[in-house]
Order: sequence, then C-alpha cells, then structure tokens
Amino acid sequence: MSDNATDKKAAFTGDAEKDSLALEKLFGGSIDLVMRRIEAYGRTAFVFMLDGMCDEIKITESVIKPLTTEKIRITRDAFDAVRTNVFKGINIKTVTDINEAANGIISGNLIILIDGEKGALSCPFQGFPKSAVNEPLNEQNERGSKEGFCDNFKDNVTLIRRKLRTPSLVIKQMTLGKTSNTPVLLCYLSDRVSEKTLGSVIKRLKKVKLDAILGSGYLRPFLDSDRNSLFSDTGITERPDTFSSMLLEGRIGIICDGTPFALIVPYLFIDYFHTADDYLSSPYYAVFMRLLRMVCFLIAAMLPGVFVAIILFHPEIMPADIMYGISAATGKTPFPIMIEALAIHFIYEIVREAGLRMPRAVGHAVSIVGALVIGDAAVTAGLIAAPMLIVVALTAISSSVIVRLHEPVAIMRFGFIIIGGFTGLYGIMLGLGVMIVDICSVSPYGVPFSAPLSPFVKRAQADVLFRKSWCKIKQRKILLGEMEF
Repeated sequence: MSDNATDKKAAFTGDAEKDSLALEKLFGGSIDLVMRRIEAYGRTAFVFMLDGMCDEIKITESVIKPLTTEKIRITRDAFDAVRTNVFKGINIKTVTDINEAANGIISGNLIILIDGEKGALSCPFQGFPKSAVNEPLNEQNERGSKEGFCDNFKDNVTLIRRKLRTPSLVIKQMTLGKTSNTPVLLCYLSDRVSEKTLGSVIKRLKKVKLDAILGSGYLRPFLDSDRNSLFSDTGITERPDTFSSMLLEGRIGIICDGTPFALIVPYLFIDYFHTADDYLSSPYYAVFMRLLRMVCFLIAAMLPGVFVAIILFHPEIMPADIMYGISAATGKTPFPIMIEALAIHFIYEIVREAGLRMPRAVGHAVSIVGALVIGDAAVTAGLIAAPMLIVVALTAISSSVIVRLHEPVAIMRFGFIIIGGFTGLYGIMLGLGVMIVDICSVSPYGVPFSAPLSPFVKRAQADVLFRKSWCKIKQRKILLGEMEF
C-alpha cells in the first residue's frame, strides 16, 4: 500500500532515451542522482542510482562490468538475458511505472533501462550508512539480551527471526507517508493473532494520511483507541526479546524504518510494570519487583499531592514530633506549600529535560548544577523547605523506576498537587478514583486496558501481579485474543 497510489501512472514507453529523461526529470536535477549510459548486449541502456544509497563497488563489479564486457546478442527479451547472465540468484523485479522506478531508486535500488523494453529492472543493492545493533539505552536489563533494535528495518526483521524461528511469523510491509514513502512492517504470529485485531490495525494504518512518517511516534496516535486518555494502549520497545514475547501472546508488532523503537498493540496497563528480567529471575524476586514498581508508580504520581494535602488539611495524621519539625521548616519559606510544591517539581522537569537534550559531555554538569540549585542553595536561602526537598527526591527516584510511564505520571503529579492543595485527601481519593476509571474505560481493540485484573480472568493470573514458575505459566498460557469482549 502506498499513499502515492493516487498519483497518475506514467508507463515506460520502450524508448530508453525518452524514459531516462522522464525519470531524471522526477528528481529535478538532484546532485546525488547518478545516471550512466552504457551499451548492454548491443542495445543502449541507462543505469540509475542515488549516490550514497547503493554499494557502488558491488554494482561496478557485479553489474556494469558484465553488461559492458560480455558479447551476447539478444533479439527479444533483454531483461531475461540480464537475469540469466548477470543477476544469478538475486531477487530482482520488473517495474512498468516510472513513479515506481523512482521509489525504487529512493529505497537504494539500482534501476536499469534497456532500449526496446517497456519497463525497468529494479535490483536491490542498498549500501547506505546505518546504525549498528547495540545494547538498548532506555530498557536496561540485568540478565536479558544485549541486542537492541537499530534504524534499519531489515536488520530488525533479522533480530526477530532469530528469536522466533517459526514459519508462522508473518511480516507484511506497508508504505506510509506521501512524501517520505516510509516502509512500515506488521509482525504477528498467524496461529496466535486475533483476526479481528489484525483487521482493525490494518484499517487504522490505512487511515494514516500524513505527508511524512519520520518515526514510530507518528503512528502511535492512530493506533491508540482512546486519544482522550492519559495512558497509551500502544506500547514502545527497543528490545527484540520483549517484542518477540509480545508476539507470542497474540499481539501485533509494528516496525517503522528509520527508528529503533517498535510499537506493540494492544498494550495493557499491567504491561508497564513487566520487564524482561522478570522472566529470567526467580518467581519470588519477580513478584517483589513488580509490586515495587507499582508502589513507585503511586509514589511518583501522588506523593507530592498527598504531602501538600496533609500539611494543609490533615496535620493530625502525622506524628506530632514529625509535624512540628515540618511546620517549623515550612514556616520559614516565603511561599505557600502548594506553590512551593508546584515550583520545585516544575524546576525538576526543567532540569530533567535539560539533562536529556544536552550533549552528553555537558549533561552531567547540568545535573550537578540542578542538584546544587534545587538542593543545598535553595534550602540554605530559605526558599524551599527541607521536607519538600525530600519528597521531590523520593518522587524523582520513583519516576526513574517506571520510565515508560513518565509522561502520564508527570501530568498527574501536578494535578494531584493542585487537588491536594484545594481539597485535601478527600480530593486526592476522588482523583485516584478518576484515574482508575480512566484506566478501566479504555478498551484497545476489544480488550480492556485493565485486563486481566478487571474484568478478572483467572487463567491469566499466573503472569500478572505474580509470576509463577515456568511450568505453571506454560499450563495456564492465555492469548490476548481470548480476553476480547
């Protein structure tokens, strides 16, 4: 599928001179378009490629030299002669449309025109620079694989094939973006995926009418089932092992060329608290770590709001000695406790964003300066109370435990601070209820976002909050399609 399907077809005429001019005109005199005129088997031929996108040495040795040196006379099908004498065992195809040939050149293919043939040969000779397969930067694991997705989708397919060596692994390609013509791959296991979910994903991708797709994040809003929810039901991963494990559960993976981040649909709320290390550690430790991540989620989202609510409305909850110390510290600061909480967390987000965007050489300096400004200097100057600084530090550390939920947590944190500052713990509990309703209201592709906890699916509980041994998980394995409602 291509967004260029609406463009007018421009068929080859069989006149190599005329067709080469038409193909060259499409690129508007671009300096990286390489065109060479040769004599191939007694006929005039033209070779097209983009400089830097193809392996020029391989093309010279494997294509240009055989075509120009072998003395073979052909009278009918020149393309058949080229396939027989030059491209032995190479997967090439004949294209009859000039626009399709241009897309092949852009993709790094070699295009050959031969006088008298109403078409062109498209030969894969990609040789453009690409990133190597490295360890994932954003999904660190202690015992898991050290391989991560790279920017080239063909290398990513190879990484997946190495994990899932089964013919039921189906990989289909779509082309999205009217100008970018970006290859997008759909990956799934044919014997495990739900046909209903697969059809829905393909339908949504066909509705993507963007001018360019420069990353997988461009597709995420089209795949989310509820765009008004804070939580996304489209997962992101840069680990082939995590990607493969999701496919084994009947999910669909989407790989976008040019980015190492793959998408997974549908993605459930409980998946945010699972990591690859959970399945490589003992079940008891995995259970402990999952519960720890859930506690960190609540701390990162609600602790500042709860702290503000207790100080302003419910001081009797805290022990008297602790409350006296907090009151003495906050009484010396010039700002109300709610304004102080909002300001300090806003500054924290600034420091985090600066450390993330700055070059690595100066990123550590930003962190150090931020710690000094927010920490020692602000407390010494009496602008921030020390208890509030402790709350901010605990919140920031907890946020680092659940990196994949940072976006919704950052928004909810400010919301809970405002709610706690105006309504106290009663408002916090109402806000928590709204958050739970938001989670339960999303239903990606017919599967509740809160499943398999709500609605409760007994067969799936072997690997939700608790992870049982592999023997028991194998006996109680459930596919995602079985939880559709």
